[in-house]
Amino acid sequence: MPTIDALAERLSSYLEPDQIKQVCRAYHYAKQAHEGQYRRSGDPYIVHPLAVANILSQMHMDPQSLMAAMLHDVIEDTAVPKEALVEQFGETVSELVDGVSKLTHIKFGSQEEKQAGNFQKMAMAMARDIRVIIVKLADR
Repeated sequence: MPTIDALAERLSSYLEPDQIKQVCRAYHYAKQAHEGQYRRSGDPYIVHPLAVANILSQMHMDPQSLMAAMLHDVIEDTAVPKEALVEQFGETVSELVDGVSKLTHIKFGSQEEKQAGNFQKMAMAMARDIRVIIVKLADR
């Protein structure tokens, strides 16, 4: 099972110490927000965002993307509003989290509508910030 300490060690190869602290702060915030939530496997929910962040760290993604990976399910799966993320982590991170959440929520009737809709959602997200797509792909 991945740990925040192992991730921090990996990040030290390409990020500054203060950037690593920001990523760790996002981890602890998400861990608290997801307290009491579990995966189907029985693991604490925080294992999933940590795994997404690990994937992004292998691509040497920036601190904001890593923070968004940690927080990507906070808006949709907890009582934390987007405004709280803006306050805690800034506009950029909260917009990335919001973008990933929006990619998840739209439902379609037919397979063709779903494919067209997914393409449209991805195109819109890329126009705003390609990192939304990268975080979402790591979330799969």
